[in-house]
Amino acid sequence: MSSSRVLVLNSGSSSVKYQLLDMRDSSRLAVGLVERIGEETSRLKHTPLASGGESREWTGAIADHEAALKAVATELAKDGLGLDSPELAAIGHRVVHGGKHFTEPTVIDDAVLAEIERLIPVAPLHNPANLTGIRTATALRPDLPQVAVFDTAFHTTMPESAARYAIDVETADAHRIRRYGFHGTSHAYVSRATAQLLGKAPEDVNVIVLHLGNGASASAVRGGKCVDTSMGLTPLEGLVMGTRSGDMDPAVIFHLARVGGMSIEEIDTLLNKKSGLIGLCGDNDMREIRRRIDQGDERAQLAFDIYIHRLKKYIGAYYAVLGRVDAIAFTAGVGENAAPVREAAVAGLEQLGLAVDAELNAVRGDEPRLISPAGARVAVAVVPTDEELEIATQTYALVGKGNA
Repeated sequence: MSSSRVLVLNSGSSSVKYQLLDMRDSSRLAVGLVERIGEETSRLKHTPLASGGESREWTGAIADHEAALKAVATELAKDGLGLDSPELAAIGHRVVHGGKHFTEPTVIDDAVLAEIERLIPVAPLHNPANLTGIRTATALRPDLPQVAVFDTAFHTTMPESAARYAIDVETADAHRIRRYGFHGTSHAYVSRATAQLLGKAPEDVNVIVLHLGNGASASAVRGGKCVDTSMGLTPLEGLVMGTRSGDMDPAVIFHLARVGGMSIEEIDTLLNKKSGLIGLCGDNDMREIRRRIDQGDERAQLAFDIYIHRLKKYIGAYYAVLGRVDAIAFTAGVGENAAPVREAAVAGLEQLGLAVDAELNAVRGDEPRLISPAGARVAVAVVPTDEELEIATQTYALVGKGNA
């Protein structure tokens, strides 16, 4: 019997998202989410796609990630897709921070675990949860390859001129301070899918990828390799996001500490959780912001304008970095669904060959599509991201060659 299935796990601090895929045709067999782990009101939603069955929901206390994964295994088993199946080739784990060391998907062993743990100081919210998911899954299936796919890996191709900050080199190296970038699996998938949409090989295409969700990042991809990206040491740098400030004068932090009397923890919370769109107008949902704008809300309009101004600056900067741009690809929740954002982001950039067709831009859909006018010098595309498929693809490419 062939082993062609990959279970993808994305373990957060209080949640586990999962998908089971058959890599023979990249089809999804089941998807699900466990949330509010550690609370009395934990919730598991499981959808068996292979059988066309209806979603099942369960609410109650799920104490920890081990209990969560056991619950997931139970739900999968109900559909004949249990973790004990010989058809399961591997479990692929999303790991947010891989530092400089991990440049590609990696089979997890004790040394890999130790390095992921060593990176906790630069990813304190994410890597601990990722480690918990890995250790729990390993305990459930110690015989199965566990593979880490790193958010940062796609960005390790950046030249030092893009990755290094202009601070003392010895200090930077001692504390591993550099631009790492995030959302790498999305940027990898979308840049490749954009090339496919254009009917070209990835190595022949230069793409600016705009991953716009509650977290947002941009990347400049030359010939399939990242040469610059907007997030840095942490996911705080770069674009205006739902609750994060993005780019800002670092001296603001000193000012808030000295003049505002704020602690480091308070400033951290301010910049990561109380800034961005929610800090500007009290909402971080672009749909609600657009609704408020339509009603004449000036605060919402200013938040939108600041968001677009930053986005447009990055488009221009990455155009300069790449020299030649074949396409700009919008992806993730806002990028895929907010037509006004796409229109505003390229408005006024006609001299760069950028424009959107109003009718094409208004169309909603789940497939990659062009929204630029026919014959445009630079293609503008909407490309739905698929990070789980990317993780599964990378995982199976590493461990599944002998199993099909």
